[in-house]
Amino acid sequence: MKSLGLTRICIVMALLFSLVIVSLPEKTSASTSSSPKHEMRAAWIAIVQNIDMKAGMNKQEYTGWVEGTLDELKVKGFNTVIYQVKPTSDAFYPSELAPWSTYITGKAQGTDPGYDPLQIMVTEAHQRGIEIHAWVNPYRITMPGQEISDLADNNVAHQHPDWVLKYGKQYYLNPGIPEVQDYLIDTVVELVQNYDIEAVHMDDYFYPYKIAGETFPDQKTYEEYGEPFANIEDWRRDNVNQLVSDINSSIKEVKSWVQFGISPFGVWRNIADDPTGSNTQAGQTNYDDLYADTRQWIKDGSIDYLTPQIYWSRELEVANYSILLDWWNQEITSYDHTHPINLYIGMADYKVADNFDQAWFNPYELPGQIQDNRKKESVNGQMHFSLQQIQENPLGYADIIQNELYNSPALTPTTPWNGHDIPKKPNTVKAKKGNDEIQIVINDKKHSDARKYVIYRFEGIKEGDYQNPANIIDVVYKQEGTTTYIDKTVDSDKKYTYGVTSISPTGVESKDAKTIRVGK
Repeated sequence: MKSLGLTRICIVMALLFSLVIVSLPEKTSASTSSSPKHEMRAAWIAIVQNIDMKAGMNKQEYTGWVEGTLDELKVKGFNTVIYQVKPTSDAFYPSELAPWSTYITGKAQGTDPGYDPLQIMVTEAHQRGIEIHAWVNPYRITMPGQEISDLADNNVAHQHPDWVLKYGKQYYLNPGIPEVQDYLIDTVVELVQNYDIEAVHMDDYFYPYKIAGETFPDQKTYEEYGEPFANIEDWRRDNVNQLVSDINSSIKEVKSWVQFGISPFGVWRNIADDPTGSNTQAGQTNYDDLYADTRQWIKDGSIDYLTPQIYWSRELEVANYSILLDWWNQEITSYDHTHPINLYIGMADYKVADNFDQAWFNPYELPGQIQDNRKKESVNGQMHFSLQQIQENPLGYADIIQNELYNSPALTPTTPWNGHDIPKKPNTVKAKKGNDEIQIVINDKKHSDARKYVIYRFEGIKEGDYQNPANIIDVVYKQEGTTTYIDKTVDSDKKYTYGVTSISPTGVESKDAKTIRVGK
């Protein structure tokens, strides 16, 4: 993580005008926060520069890595992975529009690994009840140190060199060219058509972060396509707005329930530049520098969720977590007129025990931020950057989250604006008791409106509280024919009542549960 070039880690550090050293906060407990039934608990799995996954694995090794990673995340209470499948203008799956990524094999771009990494991830995640959001980076062609000559012959940069701009040490697709936008939309449609993903996800890389003394070279493009905009900045923002809107509508045309989410930089505008902006002093902002007008996306309803990267502590003055959490919470409640927007918060796991800000040496800083998230009306969960820190667990912070905050399962938040129909409860549920396990078999052939099932378990012969997530033992995806779940956490001397509900593709749960009693 310490040698990632112009990755988000280095960029975020450079965005503050000044560095503020604070004293080590006192330890505070996170255990007082009740666990919600619906909460996004996602882990980013970053593939660019092999941050979270090594290159060069064969199919068996890769599958083993996926299985181990997902098993670990499930034990830790996570319900979603944000899997990077297009780090640059490449692909982690067989694509007709982009070459194989070098980050799979470690070899030249375009080298076929001999298997489909994305399909394996989707299959294994769904077998564990975990959602998959496919993470794409739209405009980025190269990372620093790469040249166009390093790319595969079928890379779009070779096929359409007139679409390419160089800025700093990297190459980008020109956001202002209509054919570029069409190409990017096609790459997303290909993904949604071919893979059973829950969402398409973009992060904070729209127009590049600004480089001092260098101008992004799109003046000629503006002169050709810029009417009727009076200035290049408004035109750039409109280019991004159009891409966001068109991607969302294109996704919905293929599969109406698949979500489109974006994780922008944590500051929209500073209050010094806009009285409705946040009370921050960020060196760059979404609106003025990246040309990503998050407020407009909320107003338009052109996204399903927003995950601002609030990658600072609750002690930092120039960009304070608490101030920004309040600001984003209010932003959603003020502007989501077209349809609700699920607000998740991007968490800076990568800073725990590794930052100039001494607040990050308190193992309860990040768990405390999750506690604060739960107190906000519009916040529906969080996404953690990234997998490496969750696994390494510096200061034991991930153990605190697992044991005190993610200690009961959570269902992913719903998106009823993409389909509000309430599914019927399962048609038939049977149980078979074995040695130290109970097999639950769901026969739902007559119903086609369920995507998942929630398995609740209560001790004794009576149903309990279906709103208490502590009674959820698992989430299972609907399988062909009958769906089978094996509960291996039972006491053979006890009697149990199981309740099984249906979940629609948009996360809507059936009103009732199909129940069955089993045991002595």
